[in-house]
Amino acid sequence: MRQDPKVSVGGRYKPRECVSLQKVALIIPFRHRDEHLKHWLYYLHPFLQRQQLDYGVYVIEQDGEDTFNRAKLLNVGYAEALKEYDYDCFVFSDVDIIPLDDRNTYRCFDQPRHLAVSMDKFGFRLPYNQYFGGVSAMSKEQYLKVNGFPNNYWGWGGEDDDIYNRLTFRGMSVSRPDGVVGRCKMIQHVRDQKNEPNPQRFDRIARTRQTMDSDGINSLTYRVVRTEKDQLFTKITVDIGKP
Repeated sequence: MRQDPKVSVGGRYKPRECVSLQKVALIIPFRHRDEHLKHWLYYLHPFLQRQQLDYGVYVIEQDGEDTFNRAKLLNVGYAEALKEYDYDCFVFSDVDIIPLDDRNTYRCFDQPRHLAVSMDKFGFRLPYNQYFGGVSAMSKEQYLKVNGFPNNYWGWGGEDDDIYNRLTFRGMSVSRPDGVVGRCKMIQHVRDQKNEPNPQRFDRIARTRQTMDSDGINSLTYRVVRTEKDQLFTKITVDIGKP
């Protein structure tokens, strides 16, 4: 894969000709998706540089073969990125989503920002009004206000609805670019093994208000297995336990 001379080891970039208004950590939950990651890096580094962001890319890989837990990996990414740099904005992105319009800025706003607004997979429409999946951005302050993300959504689905509930219960609303600016392409794939739909997700979503203060960044436990500094990203492999 070609190297980008403007990117420092670990996937860090800072514009030379200006000072960015925000320091942005891009957090990608990951397992067994190397082809997708190559595509994402190929498109996103130039995209982010055109937006003149001061950013770092963190790929958070779940160790082992137990059921996947996307939201917990996002919490780990938040905690680990802050050990390296004083980021004040966090963009949480699935590895298979590519933005199609440079005006869709990967940064934080006054309200939590949903960036993957119209995906080809959904016919370039929002699947439902509360949808907060795919790619989203939150400032450090917004993230801490909702106690981060839930740690107990094992398997596919539900965690982004829980996060939407958290934002609502804390008096925030989701902001979005319009449907043209927010167009994204999803790289085709079959659903990963060990990421089957979570049968408990509807029950958990219904209880967000009761669980959000005790389940989140304040209850996060994990163990770093290894940290690898690639030219285009930092990969942190973590043991996050099992369901």
